[in-house]
Amino acid sequence: MKHLIDIQDLSVEEIDELIKVANDIIANKEKYSPKCNGKKLATLFFEPSTRTRLSFEAAMLELGGSVLGFSESSSSSVSKGESVSDTIRVVGCYSDIIAMRHPKEGAPLVACQRSTVPIINAGDGGHNHPTQTLTDLLTISREKGRLNQMTIGLCGDLKFGRTVHSLINAMSRYQGIKFVLISPDELKIPDYVKTNVLDKLGIEYCETKDIEEYLPELDVLYMTRVQKERFFNEADYIRLKDYYILNKAKLEKAKKDLTILHPLPRVNEISTDVDDDPRAKYFEQALCGKYIRMALILKMLGIE
Repeated sequence: MKHLIDIQDLSVEEIDELIKVANDIIANKEKYSPKCNGKKLATLFFEPSTRTRLSFEAAMLELGGSVLGFSESSSSSVSKGESVSDTIRVVGCYSDIIAMRHPKEGAPLVACQRSTVPIINAGDGGHNHPTQTLTDLLTISREKGRLNQMTIGLCGDLKFGRTVHSLINAMSRYQGIKFVLISPDELKIPDYVKTNVLDKLGIEYCETKDIEEYLPELDVLYMTRVQKERFFNEADYIRLKDYYILNKAKLEKAKKDLTILHPLPRVNEISTDVDDDPRAKYFEQALCGKYIRMALILKMLGIE
């Protein structure tokens, strides 16, 4: 595998193998600590990030490698007008693998056409976020013991939520998956996702505005924030930002073994009174992100 731009670049077998390796890393950390000695990861983040950037950096450091890069475009030559293609070609001279986040959809795809080293898409606009999806799959697998035969609720910003789009693409390839798509009309899942994935594959799904009606049916609830940075109109953002707030009282109707996920950062959509509920797994999810990225770095560098 040369690059990872879309979760569909990975087969189900490759995803399952990455999960297997990540679980082995969790169980045998010391075995993996020297695997990337002498290797360098460049983190090129043209858009702000906490979890994704730091988990990539922590992953490479725990594998014995080193890290270089930037955390915002203003601290790079992009601020001087340098193209993404030129930035990638230069950074490829100094690194063995690149993790790249960009606010424009398709930017990592353009970059990989010029890169001499493997590129991992760490999020491009409202389009894709494949390593977050791998994080989600590892978390679900560890919590549920499976990736099939379950009902998954996706709640919040389903229009711009790249994590949602990637997760639907991935989970739709497993048997017995049903989606409950919970959002206001303005933030409904894009038609192309329904047409090209859900309808095409015959996946069962329903759309609703009411989280409480379907909560008792869910095995996994994936909450998302309304993303201010994706809105052109601040008034629309203010009107929609607190549309859903999950709290302890609402969870009384949910299954005892529900798994609550969130790609983070959280704003108001999950009340802090949920944090101590044993079903809340979003901080464990963040930790899983480091381990699955360790497995992915190894795979893309061809290290056994």
